[in-house]
Amino acid sequence: MPAPTRLANRRISALRTFMQGGASGGLALMASAVLALIVANSPLGPAYSAALGTSIGGLSLLHWINDGLMAVFFLLVGLEIKRELLDGQLRTWPDRTLPGIAALGGMLLPALVYVAVNWSSPTTMRGWAIPAATDIAFALGVLALFGSRVPVSLKVFLTALAILDDLGAILIIAVFYTAQLDLNYLFAAAMTLSLLRALNLFGYVRLAPYLVLGAVLWFCVLKSGVHATVAGVLLGLTIPLRTSPGQPDDAASPLHRLEHAIQPWSTFLILPIFGFANAGVSFAGMTPALLLAPVTLGVALGLFVGKQVGVFGFVWAAVRMGWANRPAQASWMHVYGVALLCGVGFTMSLFIGLLAFAGRPELEAETKVGVLMGSLASMLVGAAVLAVAGGRRRMVGPVV
Repeated sequence: MPAPTRLANRRISALRTFMQGGASGGLALMASAVLALIVANSPLGPAYSAALGTSIGGLSLLHWINDGLMAVFFLLVGLEIKRELLDGQLRTWPDRTLPGIAALGGMLLPALVYVAVNWSSPTTMRGWAIPAATDIAFALGVLALFGSRVPVSLKVFLTALAILDDLGAILIIAVFYTAQLDLNYLFAAAMTLSLLRALNLFGYVRLAPYLVLGAVLWFCVLKSGVHATVAGVLLGLTIPLRTSPGQPDDAASPLHRLEHAIQPWSTFLILPIFGFANAGVSFAGMTPALLLAPVTLGVALGLFVGKQVGVFGFVWAAVRMGWANRPAQASWMHVYGVALLCGVGFTMSLFIGLLAFAGRPELEAETKVGVLMGSLASMLVGAAVLAVAGGRRRMVGPVV
């Protein structure tokens, strides 16, 4: 195929499109969280809570949102992980080194901060993973607001870091937040996954069979005791990426088509609905005791302090030891600003918190307050640091 025709058939991935100009997705998620807080603290608050508890088909509306709709979001995460590992910013081991080290520090330190705060409370220790997650939509949305004032390499670095962070969060959910297993349904899920893998190996490129089997996989995983959203990730990893040699980004690639089909729905409908359904916490009767509760403090400090120390500290150590290079054209202040933005853990932190403290409304409330406090502080301070770094970059030129 002539080069111009081949290039015409190539399209940018949904994730890279969002990365290049997607502040709107983060803003939509932010708006949904603010609206939830307003509604929860208005006369509509009781109706808001009652609506989320409405039973539909044996599950509450909140359950359908968190286990059903969010499975589509996790499907997109699975697609993005596969693309970036095979044909993106994480394609080679050198590409993975710095974001991998940063993601490790960004998960380890927040968890340790939470554990340190909750050491004397075995009940609340179950929430250790809540501050370990980064909200990719929020973080990239804030970074996108700065446009050309931050180097492209920094956006690539944050994207790769967030993808690996999501992968770590998914593994944590599957291993540590799994209920009692039903081996029959687990076996059925494994057989369904094997069928999906077989379709991939035989080069079948029509999406319909993958989606039908994906629905079966979701049901089996839901009934097995493993959290149902894990099915979304597993399905995403089985979708074929290539349709012909030499054209990994061909517009006809099944992964490419599915990613572009669901990305707008995930960004502008599913995540805002999740934010609206889960961020609403009533401030009525809120006391200093709630703000100083171990869960609240552990989550807030884990996100704001643990994330920045973990990400920046591990990146600095990796560069100093010669294991990796700092992102091109980025100063250490740029890197610090991104480390702060990694403390915006909104979606994934709330999600893990709901799994950790299911059926404990008082601990769920503390989790929500901690996530909101830590994420807001990380976002505001991170934006301020990047604004200063961007100003210096314009004054002194590129930083080598």
